[in-house]
Amino acid sequence: MKLNERLKLRQAQEASKTTRTSGAEVPDDMPSDPLALLKVRTQEALFAKLGPRLYDSSLTADELQSFVGEEITGAMGMDASPLTVEEQRVLAMQIRDDILGYGPVQMYLDDPTVTEIMVNAEELIYIERDGKLIQTDTRFMSRQHLRRVIDRIVTGVGRRIDESSPLVDARLADGSRVNVIIPPLAVDGPVLTIRKFAHDPFQVQDLIEMGSMTQLVADLCEAAVEGKLNIIVTGGTGTGKTTLLNVLSSFIPEDERIVTIEDAVELQLLQQHVIRLESRPANVEGRGEVAIRDLVRNSLRMRPDRIIVGEARGGEALDMLQAMNTGHEGSLTTIHANTPRDALSRIETMVLMAGVDLPSRAIREQIASAFDLIVHLTRLRDGSRRITHITEVVGMEGDTITLQDIFTFDYKAGFDDDGRFAGTVRPTGIRPRFSDHLSDLGIELPPGVFGAPDLGKLTKSGR
Repeated sequence: MKLNERLKLRQAQEASKTTRTSGAEVPDDMPSDPLALLKVRTQEALFAKLGPRLYDSSLTADELQSFVGEEITGAMGMDASPLTVEEQRVLAMQIRDDILGYGPVQMYLDDPTVTEIMVNAEELIYIERDGKLIQTDTRFMSRQHLRRVIDRIVTGVGRRIDESSPLVDARLADGSRVNVIIPPLAVDGPVLTIRKFAHDPFQVQDLIEMGSMTQLVADLCEAAVEGKLNIIVTGGTGTGKTTLLNVLSSFIPEDERIVTIEDAVELQLLQQHVIRLESRPANVEGRGEVAIRDLVRNSLRMRPDRIIVGEARGGEALDMLQAMNTGHEGSLTTIHANTPRDALSRIETMVLMAGVDLPSRAIREQIASAFDLIVHLTRLRDGSRRITHITEVVGMEGDTITLQDIFTFDYKAGFDDDGRFAGTVRPTGIRPRFSDHLSDLGIELPPGVFGAPDLGKLTKSGR
């Protein structure tokens, strides 16, 4: 007999016994899931026995885990539930996650193959694994259960969430990014999204092995960072912009002072001389906000050799342009955009968001002068994240910023036996103008990095 069948039989027997002895009717709201009912009963017995000991600060994490585990086993034994030893072990682990962790999502937080967790109300939990979305068969017991887990996450980072503040952007202790939105903004129930961050950050060799870039591209990026070119990493949501930004940052020499500016700290730089700044939202009274733009302006007074902005999305773009055009070279940032050309259009729009009335041509001249290189990422249909464009910002022709593609992705290579794109990012044959600048600095690029010129492959995005 299956577990659910055994539990339903036990539940029916208990309900029948209660009705015969007391004459009361079986409640209509009795949980239909017998496993959920057993879990609730066990949790109630545990809370009744342990009480405040669950929050005893004198207990270490290991002692608390062991203590709760023993009490769960005892409570389940007292319940005399018809479970096998293995079923009791699994249920005990789930109850322990509910009490000490983050409930049903804890198992996915512990799974290194899961990169994102998406909870759509209490009944639907999706995960991202290998770039593909997967609907899981786990769920929260109730909406109140989901709210308890959300409250545990939010209070753990010193924030609050309620009807007056129904939207929270925060991060877990391990750096994972958390977004929570609850009713009345979320119509169908609370929504929890967790973007996990690797405990061991990806290195350039990892991206090469995963096919995100080639060794030639890695050599070019390393030379560009060492040569203090201003670089934008662009791409859509979930394409790996922050991961690539972290890899590019690893090429910065150890003897340089680095200032990172982010909404929520995600970059994991290995250098020692790093100052990490994080923006702050307004409090409940609407005061105390410190925006990215404020931090960018302040960083200019901190004697930075490099300024790294996790993501530009507003008026801070103007301050970045001013910094890049006044001696702060080698800056790095990411921008949400579908193509390298779209990235420049977004920067122009963001500069206008700063509230400064500048003519379009003046803004474009600043952009063309400030940025040197655009590295564009795409998440392909097979779930892989690849560099698809490496584009040089050449300058101005009339009122248009001129771009030229140095590397592009070879979509014509087709697919391999596993259904993955077989192509890689290949040189177009164009030698960028900044290669002479790198040579002047004594930075030598590998021979043939830009490929042999081929008129059939030359592309120019500025047209």
